[in-house]
Amino acid sequence: MGHWLDRNIVEPGKLPLLLALTAFVLTFVITRVITRLIRAGRGPFGNVKAGGLHIHHVVPGVVLIVAGGFGAVASDRNGFGMALSAVVFGIGAGLVLDEFALILHLDDVYWSEEGRKSVEVVVVTAALVALLLAGFLPFGVNDLTQDELQDRGTVVLTIAANFFFSLIALSKGKVRTALFGVVVPVIALVGMVRLALPGSPWARRFYRDRPRARARSVLRAYRHDRRWVGRGRALQDWIGGRPDPDPARFPGHR
Repeated sequence: MGHWLDRNIVEPGKLPLLLALTAFVLTFVITRVITRLIRAGRGPFGNVKAGGLHIHHVVPGVVLIVAGGFGAVASDRNGFGMALSAVVFGIGAGLVLDEFALILHLDDVYWSEEGRKSVEVVVVTAALVALLLAGFLPFGVNDLTQDELQDRGTVVLTIAANFFFSLIALSKGKVRTALFGVVVPVIALVGMVRLALPGSPWARRFYRDRPRARARSVLRAYRHDRRWVGRGRALQDWIGGRPDPDPARFPGHR
């Protein structure tokens, strides 16, 4: 275990990533605790307003992402500036993605059903970064030997093949499978060979004249949703808070 830490985390190239991920997760957790206290009317916290305008935390988040990004570009790769920029970027990313649903819908959907997308995006982002921190590289490049890495043709072919797997999985409506498949290609391969989701581009194109495949796709999706959707929503509620049944929609709402 110690050897793994020395090789994968403490090395200078991984330290900024570790700092950014830690800042990202802590910022999201602290932000959710504060917003849930505001929602319950408890504690000393309140909405931030300027001249009657409600300032969402995505605003300072964008500022911090810009500052952290440019700071990282301008800093020495292994110096203090890079570490500080990584923390600033992680904090900004946590604030922005906590309100991802607001950006997507251009509406204050923080405590609505649509707001669940923010929690899901944060969890997926943290998991993907954790995989990168653990030593996985996009499109399976980490699986190549040193000799294979010297052969540009092998590298290009590996990247192209794994990108193709992820693209097919995405066309079958399996967004999370495609995303994780970018880092762990075998996941995309599984998504590629399984049935497409109903309504996906693949299903509309290839299942149109295949009623049995279309029926199997619908049945499999129904069984999956019946088994996992409730559990997934319960986990999202535990992480981010339960949405309001009929949330109000006005600028000052939290």
